[in-house]
Amino acid sequence: MKEKIDPYNHEIRYLKWKQNTQEGIPDLSKDNSKIIKQYIADMEAGINIASGSSKGKRSYLRLNALKDRLIWFSKLFKEQYNLDKMTEITEEQILTFFSNIESGIIKTNKDTIYKGIDTYVNIFKAFWHWHQKSNRKKGVEIQDITIDLDTTREKPEWVYLTDEQVRTLCNNAKYEYKVLIMFLYDSGIRSPTELMNIKVSDIYNNCKELNIRDEISKTFGRRIKLMLCSDLLREFIRDKQLKPENPLFDICPPVVNKYLKRLAKKIFGDTESPAGELYSKLTMYDFRHCSCCYWLPRYKSESALKYRFGWKKSEKIHYYSELLGMKDTINEEDMLVDTTKTDIEKQLDKSRKENDILQERIKNMESQMSQILTRIDKINQEVVA
Repeated sequence: MKEKIDPYNHEIRYLKWKQNTQEGIPDLSKDNSKIIKQYIADMEAGINIASGSSKGKRSYLRLNALKDRLIWFSKLFKEQYNLDKMTEITEEQILTFFSNIESGIIKTNKDTIYKGIDTYVNIFKAFWHWHQKSNRKKGVEIQDITIDLDTTREKPEWVYLTDEQVRTLCNNAKYEYKVLIMFLYDSGIRSPTELMNIKVSDIYNNCKELNIRDEISKTFGRRIKLMLCSDLLREFIRDKQLKPENPLFDICPPVVNKYLKRLAKKIFGDTESPAGELYSKLTMYDFRHCSCCYWLPRYKSESALKYRFGWKKSEKIHYYSELLGMKDTINEEDMLVDTTKTDIEKQLDKSRKENDILQERIKNMESQMSQILTRIDKINQEVVA
């Protein structure tokens, strides 16, 4: 069994493509085939990475995305501008190209408008900066035609569920899915990539802690507390008789997502959630968003929240939560500035000390009165005698 599960077979897909294109990429000109293969080879090795980009070789997921998009670019450049060599495109042509995509003049094969245009723009910019850098090493300066391209990121729509809705969904789900839903919601784990690589041995402290190993994480490993699903998880592991080396959830992502979509539509209808996406399009990854919304107001520090979700940048918090479900929690105590609070605390300390002294005096007086009364009783007894 491989150490890390690849749910979408990115590695197999890339290596198969690499093998099948040794003599060239089908349906492309020799120039385009050559330059794309060279670019992808450099990205696989981590060579000629543009300044400002993270260094090192690219993942198989990234390599597949790059080669698919570049093949797409080369075909459309041929169709739109009759270019057999994609690096001969001009600044005016590339600006017009992306403008036509955004406006819907250039559409998909299904005659729909392209979404996530920023992804296409960023891939082309990365390719062009590689083209510049690799030629600069040969003493050839290439103009940067990507400076004026708009890289504004389009926020994809997602399904937002309140805590009450998550629990309603959970209560109406089959047993295995009930456990999975609460685990996803509690942990906020990346799914399916991190999720499918979690083993029973990664669960600690009577199912109250989860260790997401460094080698299975997109960013960094982390050990987090499970506060919502511990009881369910403990029963699940016992009922399924899972061994430490077993995957915690041995699932097929498309099947799970299909079930979630069907269940969400049945319970919440085919209406739009507050995050813009229809409830009927609920996926496992939406629970990472919902988890962020749940934990955001409960964590006292931003750094602790980022650690839980495996984020390095604070901007991810707003990206995933959009501050949905937040409320104003300020109170009168928060309005007191530090100096004012210090003065009040000093006054309270002084009052406490004065009260302690007063209580001590009262005790002494009560003791003295008791002694006096005892003596009076004794005298009265002597007089009577």
